[in-house]
Amino acid sequence: MSGHTTELVVFVVLFLAVTVMGFVAARWRRPESIDSLHEWGLGGRSFGSWITWFLVGGDLYTAYTFVAVPALVFGAGALGFYALPYTVVVYPLVFLVLTRMWSVSHVHGFVTPADFVRARFGSPTLALAVAITGLVATMPYIALQLVGIEAVLKSMGITGHLPIVIAFAILAAYTYQSGLRAPALIAFVKDALIYIVILVAVLYIPAKLGGWGSIFDAAAQKFAATPAKGDGITLNATNQLQYVTLAFGSALALFLYPHSLTGVLASKNRGVIKRNMSALPAYSLVLGLIALLGYMAIAAGTKPVVGANGRPDANTIVPRLFDQVFPDWFTGVAYAAIGIGALVPAAIMSIAAANLFTRNIYREYLNKDATDAQEAKVSKIVSLVVKVGAVLCILLLDPQFSIDLQLIGGVIILQTLPSVALGLYTRWFHRGGLLAGWALGLAAGMWMLYLIPNPANGKAHFGGSAFGLANLGFDTTMTVYAGFLALIVNLVVAVLGTLAFRAFKVADGPDATRREHYFVDEGDPRVKDLDLTGSH
Repeated sequence: MSGHTTELVVFVVLFLAVTVMGFVAARWRRPESIDSLHEWGLGGRSFGSWITWFLVGGDLYTAYTFVAVPALVFGAGALGFYALPYTVVVYPLVFLVLTRMWSVSHVHGFVTPADFVRARFGSPTLALAVAITGLVATMPYIALQLVGIEAVLKSMGITGHLPIVIAFAILAAYTYQSGLRAPALIAFVKDALIYIVILVAVLYIPAKLGGWGSIFDAAAQKFAATPAKGDGITLNATNQLQYVTLAFGSALALFLYPHSLTGVLASKNRGVIKRNMSALPAYSLVLGLIALLGYMAIAAGTKPVVGANGRPDANTIVPRLFDQVFPDWFTGVAYAAIGIGALVPAAIMSIAAANLFTRNIYREYLNKDATDAQEAKVSKIVSLVVKVGAVLCILLLDPQFSIDLQLIGGVIILQTLPSVALGLYTRWFHRGGLLAGWALGLAAGMWMLYLIPNPANGKAHFGGSAFGLANLGFDTTMTVYAGFLALIVNLVVAVLGTLAFRAFKVADGPDATRREHYFVDEGDPRVKDLDLTGSH
């Protein structure tokens, strides 16, 4: 920690400030009682445009933005820029799906995507599958946020598992106390810090390194000297398919995560969501600038922190770059931006996962007559358990790049797309076909992830999400996003299964979402008795 005193002091002061805000948030917009999922887990469903913009932005643009994307660009080059088309594509998809989901959830009081599936297809088993999938997929995503905090502390000389314990304790405490109001309030500070740090970085660092030409030249020289076929400042035949499928698959996966829906359902009306979907692409511009930090680190000759195992930790590239080029006090501000950028989404994710367990496992199978207060209490406890699972993801998976934690989660959550997203627009699928598609798609995804090695640490399995087509018998070195192939398996099985169930005249479950007012706000005189079965 020697030589990092100023950075540590600034970091701790800002970190403590937002932690206090997290506890104070329990009194912000305080209702008569916070002991219900609608209040603790969704902030009373009352957030307006500004709060929702910061909340959803803080939810979708996480520590992976600051840590994992530049680390991937530093290590692999152009492939890391997949995050740009991914965030451009996602907003039209979110606009189509989540505004519709808000409407039907508003009418029926749904809190989770599994609530919708339960009512839409009349299948508690399918809803349970969606809930478990959401829980499992969210844990590695929360783990990614904890990795961001750990990378910052490592760069200040603080090593070991203590960073994970600290992050867990802070998250657990204010999430338990304040629910969704905490990350909503902290998101204002988080986004302000990120914008300040990035604007300074893209102006100050290139000027110090001799301009953008020098930065790109240095990156090109580095990748030209490596034996890897999939890196470089431009895409090539080896990684183009991976890039396309990764961008599209990630866009499809993002709005399926429980935490994406949680931020949206907290909005007070559909107009708030529409305005946010048109304004949130502003974050994509910032994301592109953040990705370029990977090339800046190459030009600056930045070296990652070497762990106790003797291997460099690529996740520390950006913190080390900031330490190298910024004054100590501003480095502390940048470190705080990364740390706080991890707290906001991790809190929302743990709340969303807890809501899934409470509504779709506890209430469905353990206590059908649970009161609102009992639901809130169970959610608070489960939000703590989910964070433990996230810590285990870090300790057990040990990926080459921290971004792999998000991509592995994406492979898993994509298997809920037919039930959740397609279910909003058609009820053609049979619940049995959807369940079979989910099971085989998930099995295919796990099989592909198992076959992907991690060359950085010598592990033969679960080393990322780039599945080699050679594993399927093709004579090529090209790779493809495992989640994309798994989703294809899912859809094919769901279609064939539905046709089989229809042929044998197997009864489907009842649809409890029909003939409701959900296309515009409840009470709008323009809408009468619409239902989800039409293509409105």
